[in-house]
Amino acid sequence: MVRVVIWGSLRAATNGAAEVEVEAATFKEVITQLEAKHPGLKPRIERGVSLAIDGTIYREAWFVPVRADSEVVLMPLMVGG
Repeated sequence: MVRVVIWGSLRAATNGAAEVEVEAATFKEVITQLEAKHPGLKPRIERGVSLAIDGTIYREAWFVPVRADSEVVLMPLMVGG
C-alpha cells in the first residue's frame, strides 16, 4: 500500500483525511485508485493536480514508479515559470 498525503483544499474530497492509502505501483495507478476510493477527488483531478513522489513534483507522468515506502503528496496543480 502507498500512503498518500492529501494537501490543503483537496482534503474536502476525502472527508478531511490528511492521509489515505491506495494499492499502486505507478503515478497513474495512484490517481486511478484515489478517484475510485474518493469520487469527490475526480473533478479536481480532471482539472489538474500535481503529485510529488519522493520530493519531485509531477503532472501526468503516468509511468513514474511508486514504491510502498515512497513519500507521495497529492496537491492542487503547481504551475510556474
